[in-house]
Amino acid sequence: MKKQPSPLIPDPLFETLPWELAENLRSINPWWRQEPALPLPRFHRWPFKRLKHLLLKGTTPAIVLRGPRRVGKTILLRQLIEDLLDAGVQANRIFYVPFDELPTLEALEEPILAVARWFERQILGTSFNTAAHHGQIAYLFLDEIQNLNAWAPQLKSLVDNHAVRALITGSSSLRIEAGRDSLAGRITTFDLGPLILREIAELRFGTLTEAYWKDNGPDVIISAEFWKQGIARAQQESTIRQEAFKAFSERGAYPVAHEKAELAWGEMADHLNETVIRRAIQHDLRTGPRGVKRDEKLLEEVFRLCCRYAGQGPGQAVFVPEIQQALAGNVGWNRILSYLRFLDGTLLIRLIEPLELRLKRRRSRPKICLCDHALRASWLQEIVPLHPEGLLADPHLTDLAGHLAESVLGYFLASIPTLDVAHFPGRGAEPEVDFVLVVGTRRIPIEVKYRKYIDPHDDTHGLRAFLEKTVYNAPFGLLVTLQDDVKVHDPRIIPISLSSFLWLR
Repeated sequence: MKKQPSPLIPDPLFETLPWELAENLRSINPWWRQEPALPLPRFHRWPFKRLKHLLLKGTTPAIVLRGPRRVGKTILLRQLIEDLLDAGVQANRIFYVPFDELPTLEALEEPILAVARWFERQILGTSFNTAAHHGQIAYLFLDEIQNLNAWAPQLKSLVDNHAVRALITGSSSLRIEAGRDSLAGRITTFDLGPLILREIAELRFGTLTEAYWKDNGPDVIISAEFWKQGIARAQQESTIRQEAFKAFSERGAYPVAHEKAELAWGEMADHLNETVIRRAIQHDLRTGPRGVKRDEKLLEEVFRLCCRYAGQGPGQAVFVPEIQQALAGNVGWNRILSYLRFLDGTLLIRLIEPLELRLKRRRSRPKICLCDHALRASWLQEIVPLHPEGLLADPHLTDLAGHLAESVLGYFLASIPTLDVAHFPGRGAEPEVDFVLVVGTRRIPIEVKYRKYIDPHDDTHGLRAFLEKTVYNAPFGLLVTLQDDVKVHDPRIIPISLSSFLWLR
């Protein structure tokens, strides 16, 4: 019979929490009372199995899951708790704390350590280390941790001195990144964006398919055969792929947009504006270093221009005069650029930097990629279709749809772990290339031509120019198109539709 850990001797110095906070913590952990928690969706987002493995057997004691608001981080966290309980983990070994919902936490000097000590003595009933020695390690789930002051030193102290496993979520990668240096070797960071295409197929239409491009390292993509087989697989699953892509085109990739597909778009747009954009601008980004308040109007205007120029690299020449006109003030480029970095920190946008080759450093504009084109549609109140049928009905939107296709693809690529992505600005006689994937010493150029008719010569000029430069070490190029049936005679260029590209993951 396994020996049980001895209980802790009560010590008032380590048990005191405000009464309201202690009651709130008990209330939001109902499994301690053998009561059910909130009903959860049966649908699991793609990182579920990976996060479960990292939580149970990962090399680091803590995992940080970061991503924009409303992409399902908290649901994933709750689903993992439910899974642990279903697997027989004792309820008193699981502790959930939502740091953005309990205002009484703000009064604590070291809230993470304070609530951990309270849990250790009041709920676990023994020390974390004693429980771990008896094979009963505790699991801590710390939600929206980024707004706490000095969260990283507290987490470091916790995992350095106590045998626990922790999963932390955060909506601001800037604030999460700020604490990573002191946590080197102690955390594994995982990024989560809006739904990928296969998830839309499952959530919206109940069709579960296996991903072709799995998390097995970036080296596989330097083989042309990898892409040809992936395209063949996408063709085999054409019906559900195109159905999911049409739903993605119409409503974007936020889970709520497909969970509540019956809601009119106007109502959903208001919801996204309020719970995603304004929440990030008014809550996550308002407070800067040393408590300095950032300019909310400037943040809103910068984000509006990010939406307007998604998939492009407008830079100083566009941002400065437009913002100065909108705000009737003298706002400089450096300040605007810092606000762009803040938005990148929320993962609402990704800034794709220009490719630097050898020692050729050239100042160039980053390309702006939105996490979801639905945010653009909701913020600007302008719907631009991405699926072929929609563009056929509104051909005047083709150029704008092309920019949004670049934005969609850029965010998708930037979200793939360990994959380096850049864009290639025009350099003298060398034409621009939309994206370049960098894998070791190899580079794969990608050009987006999002229209009905493709000229096999003119529309591949940028790719061919890049491929012909042996110094770039590019084995082949990818031409991303609107439709599936594009043919290019150059064997070095592989055409792939945007829906097929997104379907690979």
